[in-house]
Amino acid sequence: MARHSYHEYPKYALIAGFVEAGESVEEAVKREVMEEVGIEVEDIEYFGSQSWPFPNSLIIGCICKYKSGEIKVDENEITKAKWFKKEEIEQPPSNIYIFSRLLKNFEENY
Repeated sequence: MARHSYHEYPKYALIAGFVEAGESVEEAVKREVMEEVGIEVEDIEYFGSQSWPFPNSLIIGCICKYKSGEIKVDENEITKAKWFKKEEIEQPPSNIYIFSRLLKNFEENY
């Protein structure tokens, strides 16, 4: 999970980004995780989606596995990043967001 420079809550959030033109969701996940925290991921699976308040936009959540790399952040967009054990994760107050559902899935299944 990562600490974004532009958010105060949650303290740590999931990695997020946008799909570029001509890019698959899986390619976007690999690229965004590498760009934001320096980690290579594999076995990317669609988890679910949520509407987004911007026109023509949709939030898609994916689950993936660590492949290689060490956490490295740019300290501009992402100020911190670290691995969490499930008991260390602060659960959001609502489960209406994909973020909440992904964290609950991690807590229950990993």
